[in-house]
Amino acid sequence: MNALHPSFWAALFGWLIAQGIKMVCSLIQTRRLDFSYMVSTGGMPSAHSAMICSLATSLGLCQGFDSAIFSLGFAFAMVVMFDAQSVRAAAGEQATLLNQIVDELLHEHHLSEKKLKELLGHTRMEVFMGMLTGIATAYATFRFIHP
Repeated sequence: MNALHPSFWAALFGWLIAQGIKMVCSLIQTRRLDFSYMVSTGGMPSAHSAMICSLATSLGLCQGFDSAIFSLGFAFAMVVMFDAQSVRAAAGEQATLLNQIVDELLHEHHLSEKKLKELLGHTRMEVFMGMLTGIATAYATFRFIHP
């Protein structure tokens, strides 16, 4: 059985490093280690962007930046990053507004107190920093894993 492709490891490490950065930043701010950041959405840097940019960069390094597979990875990265900073961010803003409406209605009616998750998307800076994290991770992974 063949070992997993270096691009698999680059993508995994890109995601892990981005989520780890969020956890460390939280630790510095709150002085409390919170492992929920390893599976959280939103925040700096974007783990989705880090993972997909690490994958696309690794595909370019392994197969060539003029290959069809890199073009596919690049296009996929653009879609993921656009989604992270626009569609998911808008969903988070809608959740915030809906939570405010429910809070106001709770004072007059008996409604569920369940809150919607508001931190879903990313700012452009979070996506950009995720992209840089992913690219750097891919280069590091390529250096140490590529045969």
